[in-house]
Amino acid sequence: MKIVHVETGRNLYGGALQVLYLINGLQQHGCENVLVCPSASEIAAAAATTADAVYPLPMRGDLDFLFVFRLWRILRRERPDVVHLHSRRGADVLGGIAARLAGAKTVLTRRVDNPESGWLVRIKYPLYHRIVTISEAIRTVLLREGLAGERVELVHSAVDTERYTGACERTWFRREFNIAHDHKVCVIVAQFIERKGHRHLLDAIPSIVARYPSVSFLFFGKGPLESEMREVCTRLNISAHVHFAGFRNDLERILGCVDIMIHPAELEGLGVSLLQAAASRVPIVGADAGGIPEVVRHGVNGYLTPAGDAAAIADRVLALLEDSEQAAQMGTAGRRIVEQEFSIAAMVAGNLRLYRELCA
Repeated sequence: MKIVHVETGRNLYGGALQVLYLINGLQQHGCENVLVCPSASEIAAAAATTADAVYPLPMRGDLDFLFVFRLWRILRRERPDVVHLHSRRGADVLGGIAARLAGAKTVLTRRVDNPESGWLVRIKYPLYHRIVTISEAIRTVLLREGLAGERVELVHSAVDTERYTGACERTWFRREFNIAHDHKVCVIVAQFIERKGHRHLLDAIPSIVARYPSVSFLFFGKGPLESEMREVCTRLNISAHVHFAGFRNDLERILGCVDIMIHPAELEGLGVSLLQAAASRVPIVGADAGGIPEVVRHGVNGYLTPAGDAAAIADRVLALLEDSEQAAQMGTAGRRIVEQEFSIAAMVAGNLRLYRELCA
């Protein structure tokens, strides 16, 4: 079986990392994999040793109509059994058109839970034979928009549990991020954009440090709101406790040294960083939104708070900071959850089953 994967992400995290996991897993099942991705992207280099062919292409987003022709030429040359579109930003609609013109069975993975307008739903989703959602929350959104249940498949995202072991080089960690030796560390890993809810965490931090001053917060990520967030830290007088650490590709080395992950997102398909934290035995305080409750089980491996509720975030973070034994138990439970439900093997098997059904 030959599958052409189309991924528009340039950095090797989130959805692009899931595609790499999938290609590597399918290769072990004897599948032939072809990757179409942006020129000079990290996934192009990473997949070169396992994919049977890699086609780096210009990808300029939803209005890059020539992408239809560029992808169609590749599909006519490769003649795949299935085309799997893994991204938005032009790969979904334009990729679906190209796949239909090439006469290929087409699968779309949807990773976000924001609703779409009715006219877009009617135009977009007939392009695909099946839609894969990475969480039940996203599947529910699509069913509410009118898609037939038999066309929408749930296949959870995965985490590499062998990579995220929870090991910690504590001396290196505290030196790398200038963390005081007696401080506990909370972390958020998310793009600096509105829907990730950083402002709710910032509003919670003053009351946290007032009661538990020996705590530092690491903000990993990049995005348009960074300068605004730094200004909020100054205004709230919490800059000494908040460290903006940028984007890192070595989270497996970092998360094992973290005491709590906080994820206050208002919209979230699932949250790969939550899986990475759980695999690293880190308890999580997350918003009760989107697919987050599918990873964070309230009272088991962390706590859920109402979306946008800074006071609730503060209460739950303080509960974990002040009870190390409970935090450790929740971390262990999180590791067990990802091993049982979010393994790479399970994600690969779910997609492979779908391909075989389409080709039967």
